[in-house]
Amino acid sequence: MARCCLARTVTVVSLTVNLSAVGLPASSCHLLHPLLQPLREVAYSVYPAHWFHLYSVNMSSYYDSKEKSHHSKALTSPYPGSSVERSKVPSDKVGWLVEWKDYSPVEYTAASILAGPKWADPQIRNPVGRTGLVGRGLLGRWGPNHAADPIITRWKRDKSGSRIAHPVSGKNILQFVAIKRKDCGEWAIPGGMVDPGEKISATLKREFSEEALNSLQKCAAEIKELEQQLDRLFNQQHLVVYKGYVDDPRNTDNAWLETEAVNYHDESGETMDNMPLEAGDDAGKVKWVDISEKLKLYANHSHFIKLVAEKRGAHWMEEPVTDCQK
Repeated sequence: MARCCLARTVTVVSLTVNLSAVGLPASSCHLLHPLLQPLREVAYSVYPAHWFHLYSVNMSSYYDSKEKSHHSKALTSPYPGSSVERSKVPSDKVGWLVEWKDYSPVEYTAASILAGPKWADPQIRNPVGRTGLVGRGLLGRWGPNHAADPIITRWKRDKSGSRIAHPVSGKNILQFVAIKRKDCGEWAIPGGMVDPGEKISATLKREFSEEALNSLQKCAAEIKELEQQLDRLFNQQHLVVYKGYVDDPRNTDNAWLETEAVNYHDESGETMDNMPLEAGDDAGKVKWVDISEKLKLYANHSHFIKLVAEKRGAHWMEEPVTDCQK
């Protein structure tokens, strides 16, 4: 219940934070109520190097002093301008550092706030619609969780080096590097989440090297050589084929995936020939896959691949598209 309250509505919170306060011991962290998690994320976005101080805010004067005047009016009912009664909070359960598993606060947001005035934060809602699940699921952030998907392609060629065309469509067949995810067993683009402060271009390169080239398990000399080859591939002209919402099974009503899918094409095939594929990190397997409408991929990755095929003028459908199908 407590998580639902925060999941449905963003609340603007003002805190006086003592960043010089002594940090809490690690053993105290498990006592923190889930309601504090969004505050940690707010603090992290504003003070990345000091987010942990949120847990060590010196608020002892509010709930440890003999006088409870600092937090007594905030416990009164009904809530101003309404008939809503708060859940009863015993004086010895006020502090967030006091474990209280049965805490079940009443959820309330005024109708005037739900109406969406300009000065109020919007509700955190999945932009596409209901998912049947509130909270964040496996996603770390409320709202959009940003990812990056590098689509590495080359033309399928025969032993003589000539491009291979599809016998029905007559268009050249494009191939892309696909990985088999360890978590669900589905084939996918070797992408991943953007780290805090990381540029999209860096994420694209890092995720591909980790999942499709197993860079995390290579020695320093191998990594140096690999970096030079990756630079040739990722510094060339590329196509941003998609930006936006991802139809991902991890999405909830309050947290969802958004990605930037970028195509890096090895026209001659020589660059990728010098980088043998090797599954690593979250990938169980990796291989070159022929692009066509028959692809069954994770989330809506097939849509991204279709966009690449269209932009490259490559084969996608076996049957030609008629005017009524457009």
